[in-house]
Amino acid sequence: MIIEKPEVFVTPEFLIRQATLPWEIGGAASLRHRTFVTEQGIFPDHDRDEVDKVALPLVAISTMASEADEVVGTVRIHETDPRVWWGSRLAVAPGYRRVGRLGAELIRLAVGTAHGRGCKLFLAYVQMQNVPLFEKLNWTSLGERDLHGHPHMKMRADLAAYPPIKDPARGWMALTKRRAA
Repeated sequence: MIIEKPEVFVTPEFLIRQATLPWEIGGAASLRHRTFVTEQGIFPDHDRDEVDKVALPLVAISTMASEADEVVGTVRIHETDPRVWWGSRLAVAPGYRRVGRLGAELIRLAVGTAHGRGCKLFLAYVQMQNVPLFEKLNWTSLGERDLHGHPHMKMRADLAAYPPIKDPARGWMALTKRRAA
């Protein structure tokens, strides 16, 4: 008798929205810690900073039986000057990095949310390995900079490519590129 190991189940649906519930905010913080402290070693103890006091946390949430299950992606946005917004701490859980467009959907929510709040300039420092993704999403490179001992590219979003989002807490459902068996 041959028994094959089944593939790991990955939900085909994700909620993309602003984190508003305590478990969503906590899930985003936990994912950031696992990504930037444990996995990448960018920060020695934690990645929390003053920006977290004013930032809007945005999340990608896996679903189980169409119900919210687990935070598997996150990014934060904040306004630094009138109509100037920044995105930072984009993270997707390792098991979900190749299943769909979670990073792209979070970027769309981030820029669209800022645009809906009057943003005229949206910027981010992007890790070098992620620059091609951002370029595909209508971002322009503005120059390299070392942050926390790692090379980053300062990038600007083309706001014309991101319709304003007025209610980020409502969000939307995103589907994976994998088809269910």
